[in-house]
Amino acid sequence: MYWAAERLGNKRVAHAYIYRELLDAAGVIALGTDFPVEDISPFKTFFAAVARQDSKGFPAGGFQKENALTREQALKGMTIWAAYANFEEKEKGSLETGKLADFIIVDTDLMHCNIHSVLKAGVLATYIGGEKVFDAQ
Repeated sequence: MYWAAERLGNKRVAHAYIYRELLDAAGVIALGTDFPVEDISPFKTFFAAVARQDSKGFPAGGFQKENALTREQALKGMTIWAAYANFEEKEKGSLETGKLADFIIVDTDLMHCNIHSVLKAGVLATYIGGEKVFDAQ
């Protein structure tokens, strides 16, 4: 978003990063990072999808705010819809019997906190295949 208008032009940038429009058209949208361009941080990915800003609050008011996702849509985009995009929705992406239990426990309620608190959230525990592989304590 820092250079998109400069490189794409105002006419084409209107069709860039149109998460809500893509979701409305396709019914799913997979989210992730653009490593190595962006940090590998699920919290920053979630924040950017909802607030349409970077971690420093740029741009004020959000980039193409009309294409912001709800918190639920952002969470699905990072879990079940990402698994669907990888043809792995039967194995991953949600906590269900018979699926791998890959999940984290965080110290902040991402669905209800002030959106800027998402950037300060911390991981308390990480589970891969149902086994704890990280414990912050």
